[in-house]
Amino acid sequence: MTTGTPSTTFSNIRVVPNEKLYVSEPPPYMFGNPGNPGFNPTWTNDNWLKSRFHFSFAEYHNPRNTNFGVLRVMNDDLVQPQRMFGTHPHRDMEIITYIVDGELTHEDSMGTKESLGRGSIQFMTAGTGVMHSEANDGEKPLRFIQTWIVPSERGLTPNYGSFRGDPDLRRNQLHHLVSNVKDTSVTTPVQINQDLDGFASELEQGEKLTYDLAPGRQAYMLCIEGGVTVNGKKLRKYDACEITGSGSVDIEAAETEETEHGPLAHILLFVMAAVPGSGRSDL
Repeated sequence: MTTGTPSTTFSNIRVVPNEKLYVSEPPPYMFGNPGNPGFNPTWTNDNWLKSRFHFSFAEYHNPRNTNFGVLRVMNDDLVQPQRMFGTHPHRDMEIITYIVDGELTHEDSMGTKESLGRGSIQFMTAGTGVMHSEANDGEKPLRFIQTWIVPSERGLTPNYGSFRGDPDLRRNQLHHLVSNVKDTSVTTPVQINQDLDGFASELEQGEKLTYDLAPGRQAYMLCIEGGVTVNGKKLRKYDACEITGSGSVDIEAAETEETEHGPLAHILLFVMAAVPGSGRSDL
């Protein structure tokens, strides 16, 4: 599968290994949860939350790793059953949440309440201010990727939307999920107030796809499950990469992981305007 016109040159790939991510396991009381149970057969982690931070966030402050272009936050969160992020505020940020496993229940001050499962995506324009909570009300662990994107302007009207996902649309192809609300050339399930495109894909073993990164663009890719090669460089589960320089981005499933849709490699890709010098400087 090819997106765009294949290039005769290749983009530059800079791997961000899992080992370089900051891992946060905050105490449950910080988010309004009871204490951890000690032992619960439905839990896969001793602490209620295990979060991998791709950029500086909360207690992790690293001046050499604050953003990548307009990406300000990417947190890979594992929330155990019957635990939650209690009601809290946001403002002047575009927030995108992609559900990997389990079911996320969202409730906000705009009157929204819904639960979303694997492959679903939700967005929230925090704008002038919004309150919300996120909960795992189910009996299995919940994993989701939450990304914060700096909006094109401040003081926007708060907004919320979601898409429940379709595994057929992301099987062995890039499903275009996110685009700029001002871009009239494409229609996607999620539209945000920033020049950014988001894609997801689930690949079977050995399957390949190509994305052609246009001049003046850069991208950030997360390997969610399994393993892939990106222009020959290996990404395993939890690894990410910064992609710069125009040209082909060749992605191949090198290792699969058993999922509810079969053995797959799973990726999330965000493409945005290039900002020279953005990205980690401590790799």
